[in-house]
Amino acid sequence: MSSHTNLHSAADFEVRFESLYRPGSGMAFPCKADGTVDLDSLPQRARSNYLFARAMVGREFMFPAVIGA
Repeated sequence: MSSHTNLHSAADFEVRFESLYRPGSGMAFPCKADGTVDLDSLPQRARSNYLFARAMVGREFMFPAVIGA
């Protein structure tokens, strides 16, 4: 019997929201490999920014991408 251990922590990845109008700018947040962000671990300001970025996909930000940090 073998066990699989997830070797990647949330700090190993980040989800990035790139700006549609200002190349090179955007927002990034720590996440799991599948793009899941632990909202409870984010400070209030980061949580608000994350929720704003998600709401503004297609208006201000591109679709988010998960990147290895």
